Amino acid sequence: MNSHGLDHEAGDDPEGGDGSRDAAPVWAVFGDLMAGLVGAFVLVLVGMLALQMDLSVHLQTEAQRRLSLEQALAAPLAAGRVTLTNGRIGISGSVLFEHNSDALRPDGRALLKTLVGPLRQYLDGRDEVLMVSGFTDDRPIQRNNRQFEDNLELSAQRALTVTRALVDEGLPASRLFAAAFGPEQPVATNANEQGRALNRRVEVAPVPRAPAAQAPAGTTAVTTPAVPRKP
Repeated sequence: MNSHGLDHEAGDDPEGGDGSRDAAPVWAVFGDLMAGLVGAFVLVLVGMLALQMDLSVHLQTEAQRRLSLEQALAAPLAAGRVTLTNGRIGISGSVLFEHNSDALRPDGRALLKTLVGPLRQYLDGRDEVLMVSGFTDDRPIQRNNRQFEDNLELSAQRALTVTRALVDEGLPASRLFAAAFGPEQPVATNANEQGRALNRRVEVAPVPRAPAAQAPAGTTAVTTPAVPRKP
């Protein structure tokens, strides 16, 4: 009886043996799953670190670019004749032009002449061009002014005038192009004269030469390359 009992105990444990065999594949699958999750986490982490490094390099490059532009324009900025905001050189329209006119004032031409040297210094060794942009306030062109159809045309002619003046003073025509925005992209309110005066302006901004210099997406703009005025 004891031998039967022993035989029975020794041979009557099929469930225990099968449970061990079933547990092994489960743990193997679980281990593979965890390994896959860890691998995916590592890949995501590496990607985030690479993106952060690229962003850091881009920000440092942009900061250095703006610092270089600020250093090149130290004298005009100190004189208070121009502004520099986010890499864009701003010149008041009243400094450059008479009201509703695209003819340069003598003081305006003299100011542009002082910018040529610093701008040439900045462009030297950089694969960039200068976008000369004209802006107006939102007041319609006066009816007795038949020279311009609307503010977009006025801003275009002003941008071309400044572009040609910079070329005449020594900037290569291949490094400039003109853009017109009319009353779009105001920097101040158009509800009062002080704000409208700020919106009547010309901006000069360095932009990458490649793939093609163009106005920012989502804006109404007319662009044209710099063409020296015929004598």
